[in-house]
This record gives sequence, C-alpha cells and structure tokens, in this order.
Amino acid sequence: MDTGDTAPAFTLHDETGRPRSLDGLLESGPVVLFFYPLAMSAGCTAEACHFRDLAAEFQVLGATPVGISRDTVDRQAAFAAEHSLGYPLLSDPDGAVAEAFGARRRLGIVSTKRKTFVIGEGREVLGAIKSELNMNAHADKALDLLRARAGA
Repeated sequence: MDTGDTAPAFTLHDETGRPRSLDGLLESGPVVLFFYPLAMSAGCTAEACHFRDLAAEFQVLGATPVGISRDTVDRQAAFAAEHSLGYPLLSDPDGAVAEAFGARRRLGIVSTKRKTFVIGEGREVLGAIKSELNMNAHADKALDLLRARAGA
C-alpha cells in the first residue's frame, strides 16, 4: 500500500466495542491510520501519546488519527484510558486489516509493523510513513503531508 493506492474498506471494533468502518471514519475528513505492534509497550505508548499531543494540529487540518493493532478491544480500552488518547483505537485481532495494508510482520510470531497511512476522500492513500524506530516520525510526517496538501 503506497501513495495513490486505494485503501481497502474494512470494519473493526474500537476501544468501546463499537464497529467502525474506514468509510465512516472518512466522513469527517482525512484519516491518519497508524498501525502499531503492541498497546502498552514503551515504543507504542510514545507513538500514541505523540499523536495525542498533536491532536489540536490534526483537528485544524480536519484529520483524525486512528490507531490499529492486534490487541483486544479490552486492551485497547485500557491503553486509551491510561493515556487519555482521545481518538479511536481499532482491534484487528487476526491481523487481516494489517495484512491488507502490508503492515503484517511474520518473524516467529505474527505481529504488526509500525506503518502510517494518510487516507483521504475515496479511500485514496495520500501518503505512507514507515519508521520502526522513530516514534515521533509518524505523526510529524503525517502533519507535514496534510499541511502541504492544505497549502498551510
């Protein structure tokens, strides 16, 4: 999945157990869909909190961050509550959505790669960010991309 591709449609449960579709999320503007390996781990917490800390900047651009991992709905709920994340966290327990986006890792255990996709109208991938080690790169680069598109 890369810039210009059409993101696959999906519906997953969020941290409250509510089904959320990509099309439904896109109704309010671009979605910054970030895949992360494991809720509550140090790196994923740093990444998720950086998205939280930049929430006002995403809001100005009309974009919504959405986290996604193989964690259960209950673990996503605990993660969101413990860190006051304030945006949807989706549970992809079998990794099917990660697979569709090319964000599934198969090294011994099945896990999720750290990848972010900025998705716009018509499910068009506006940009893809790949960094396993720089936890701030995902939110920062997504904001840069959104600002450039908005001419800000």
